[in-house]
Amino acid sequence: MRLLSLLLLGGALWAQDPLRVRVVTGGHDHAPSFYTMFESMPGLNVAVEPHPRAFEGNLMKRVDVLVLYDMITTSTPEQRDRLRTFAESGKGIVILHHAICGYVDWPWWYENVAGGRYLPTSTYKHDVTIPVKIVEDHPVTSGVKDFSIFDETYKGMWISDKVKVLATTAEQTSDGPLVWISPFAKSRVVFIQLGHGSEAHRDPNYRQLVRQAIAWAGGR
Repeated sequence: MRLLSLLLLGGALWAQDPLRVRVVTGGHDHAPSFYTMFESMPGLNVAVEPHPRAFEGNLMKRVDVLVLYDMITTSTPEQRDRLRTFAESGKGIVILHHAICGYVDWPWWYENVAGGRYLPTSTYKHDVTIPVKIVEDHPVTSGVKDFSIFDETYKGMWISDKVKVLATTAEQTSDGPLVWISPFAKSRVVFIQLGHGSEAHRDPNYRQLVRQAIAWAGGR
């Protein structure tokens, strides 16, 4: 288990005990810069767990927010049971970038919790300058103004018509919605489509979105 940030309290947002965050990885390569994002976020106690051990143990006792940055296309019954129990317990979930491509064998997950799915016919494009428009005032987007980011786009995904979209783009290689709140009523779930490479990981606007998504999902 890799510990990334401890007890760096600062500001009213982080005035409580640190949120216990488990970052789930596996199934997709990513730049080491991804981990530096969490080192810069105060008020989080972050541990990284790759598959297959990511959902072992009692998540309810150890984790407040799951941050999914994995891309596991199939899942075992045990993994599903633990993830479903966590989601239904009211704990927080933040789904980042390629994690929307995961668990495609599990309709309950992508229809109810994630609110979207990367399809076999969906497409992606690297190295795109994406104009991001904030379209909803929400704790996840608080203080974030419209910005541009060098990242990867997805197009042709299935997106539930029940999601609450917080940020969009007019980039033609994208479906449009970039940040949304899941329709899942039992816990707070945020999806952020951005976050492929180092340019995105180091972008202050992206870091702010991820930090505030974790805080909101964790009830802060």
